[in-house]
Amino acid sequence: MRRALIYVATGLLAALAVGPNLAAQHRGLSTISGVVLGPDDKPVPHAAVTYQSAAGIAPHAVHTDAQGHFTITKLRSNDIYDLRASGKGVFSEWEKNVSVRSGQTKSVTLRLIYAKEIPKAYTKSKAKE
Repeated sequence: MRRALIYVATGLLAALAVGPNLAAQHRGLSTISGVVLGPDDKPVPHAAVTYQSAAGIAPHAVHTDAQGHFTITKLRSNDIYDLRASGKGVFSEWEKNVSVRSGQTKSVTLRLIYAKEIPKAYTKSKAKE
């Protein structure tokens, strides 16, 4: 009987300790997902996507997968973010003022357009004659 009470008390304490943390993790979090396209309008694998709050606080980066898709999770809801992509020496413009709401997933397409010259990775090589 005493052992059963100890197990119940331990279980209740564990639930109380974990419960608020889980609620805090899921309350008010948002997601931005999207794709990065190159100058050739094809998805760019392993491109870097830099993001920060619109106030310039806490810059971070994620990378696209093999199909050029990215997901940024655990963003504070009711906030505004700026995003920019880069890959193979080419950059996108800043996508500014992307607002997210609680529990929302916002979709964004970033297009790589800026470079001093188009990298060879995006130009078709001509067959030697």
